[in-house]
This record gives sequence, C-alpha cells and structure tokens, in this order.
Amino acid sequence: MLRVISLNLNGIRSAATKGFFPWLQAQNADVVCLQEVKAQMADLTPEMQNPQGFAGHFYCAEKKGYSGVAIYSRLPTQGVTCGVEHVDYDTEGRFIKADIDLPDMALSVVSLYLPSGSSSEERQLVKFAFMDHFLPRLAELHRSGREVIVCGDWNIAHKEIDLKNWKSNQKNSGFLPEERAWLTRVIDELGWVDVYRRLHPATTDESYTWWSNRGQAWAKNVGWRLDYQFATPGIAARAHATSIFKEQRFSDHAPLIVDYDVATA
Repeated sequence: MLRVISLNLNGIRSAATKGFFPWLQAQNADVVCLQEVKAQMADLTPEMQNPQGFAGHFYCAEKKGYSGVAIYSRLPTQGVTCGVEHVDYDTEGRFIKADIDLPDMALSVVSLYLPSGSSSEERQLVKFAFMDHFLPRLAELHRSGREVIVCGDWNIAHKEIDLKNWKSNQKNSGFLPEERAWLTRVIDELGWVDVYRRLHPATTDESYTWWSNRGQAWAKNVGWRLDYQFATPGIAARAHATSIFKEQRFSDHAPLIVDYDVATA
C-alpha cells in the first residue's frame, strides 16, 4: 500500500505547536505533500526539515512568512523539480515534484499551492493567469509516461456539493464559474481523475477540507472542498480508501489521506 497525505499547514511552525509532527509519525504515510509552509529553510528545526523516517524537500517563497510547498518522502526519490517555469509564480514557491520509482511503476508526486484570489481583484487576476500558465503543464505531466499524483490546495471548489453555501458564493473567488470550468477541463479534457470523488461521488458535508476562521464555520461545518489529489488514470484506479482527518486541527485545512494499492518495496 502507498499512503499519500496532502495538507495546507497555514504555517509549518504554527502546525508544529498544534501537534502535527507527533500525528504525522502515527500515520504510516509514505509521501506527505504540504502547502503554505510560510517559512524559510533557516526557520525550520531538524524535525521540520526531515521528520523521523522522512526525507524533506522544500520550495520556499522568496517572501518571508508566505506560501511555500514541501514533500516528505519515506521512499527514495530519483529527482526533485521545483517551479512552473514562470518567474512571477516561482518566487512564490507553489510547485514541487518528486519522482519515485516503485517496483511496479514510475511515479511522480506533486505538491501544488494554487494562488488564492480572495484577498483582492488583483490577486484574482494573478490566479487566473497562473491557471492559464499551469494548464499546459498539467497536460505535459499527464503525457509524461509516468503515473502522477498532484496533491494540494487548488483553491477551487469544483461543484455545488463541494461547499456548504454554494448559492451565496457563486460570485466569490474559489467558486467562480471560470474557476469551476477550468477544473472541469482538467478532468474532462486532460484526463485527470479526482481521486476523492472517484471513491465518494456524492459525499457533501463530509468532503470539506477547509473552514474559514471567521464566525462558527468549523463548529457548524460550513466548509469547502479545496484540497485534492488529482491522479493519472492508472494510479487513480488503484486508490481504494480515502479520508479527511478532522479529529485534531493543525490548520484551517484538514489532511486529505489516500491509500493506493501499489507495491512500495
């Protein structure tokens, strides 16, 4: 079994104070994809850089306390690639890919942090521009000849069942028609599989992975499904279990856990 976890930490140092690393050691994970690390390498303790049993690979933003992605892997990596070949986005640390050769397949795992557009109209335009730039990169990954899992915070709720208050959010970033249509293209035109939805096609309230810190969103489960594992069809077909861990909070996001029937040794 291959267990892959994705989590937006909203700050690795903050998550550490909330028990993230002891929890991680108990998960029997093989690969862990993190987003919004919000730190520079010099800010990280040895445990944060390489938790026991894992090798850590980081791509930090140039701006301190902002963005950044990482991958922890128990499995040997054959290569790590950072960035999407665009200077404006790569200074923000939004993409890291690790190549992992398993006994029965060549696998690549990506940690992605797609920009949010909720803070301003300007950032929404940045988000749209990133989406336009990233779509052909997704196509390249899909036809690379490797099985690929793209984990991360995509900052888009795809369909009405993916957020609590869909009617009132149709004009808000994260549920705009253009964003949702783009995610449909990722699935229908490029051939990526939404692994969670493959296993849970109709789940609503239990599918959320993010809750606003405002009001009583967490207590009332007024959430959004923003975190995904999109996979190429071969490995997506091997996904047999998925869950969203909500018993303990490390962030405003919850860990998305997927188990794949793949030999790891």
